[in-house]
Amino acid sequence: MASEEDLLRSILARSPIVATVVDRWPQIGLPDCWLAAGCLAQTVWNDTFGLTPRHGISDIDLVYFDGGDLSSETEGGHAERIRALFADLGLWSDVKNEARVHLWYEEKFGTGLTPYLSTEDAITTFPTTATAIAVQPRADGLHVFAPYGLSDLLGLIVRPNKKQITRPIYEAKVKKWLAVWPDLRVVGWDG
Repeated sequence: MASEEDLLRSILARSPIVATVVDRWPQIGLPDCWLAAGCLAQTVWNDTFGLTPRHGISDIDLVYFDGGDLSSETEGGHAERIRALFADLGLWSDVKNEARVHLWYEEKFGTGLTPYLSTEDAITTFPTTATAIAVQPRADGLHVFAPYGLSDLLGLIVRPNKKQITRPIYEAKVKKWLAVWPDLRVVGWDG
């Protein structure tokens, strides 16, 4: 019987979006970089619901950690370079240095944030258990980081990860996702 990680790898391998990112991984060249969050969860949802691979996917999230350079200019330069690298995908490439999130988070979301220690540390705070996931191509294959496991993702369950997200942000995400994937099983904020 295949493991949940093997099942996830199989689903991701069928995605032309993920396959393209994995194929071009050496050109990304960012420290502690991971393909993360929505694109991965949405790829699983599309595969499971029999939808086209691009259905509802608007961006790819690449998160990295460079504590030695917290400048927005450097992060922006990496983002521009990577958007050019994946321009043929027709998707926005969201590139974030997780080492600098604490510098802008309070202004954007209204609450302070303790600086992250690594990309993996940041991923543990992603808004749902199904989207707190990342993959990284390595010599021995696709490495999976899923701090809350893969059961919710593969079970099409959206559950809040209350480590950092607020109820309004969670509920807005749920509303947006249900409009695109109406058969997701949603666990309410209080549930």
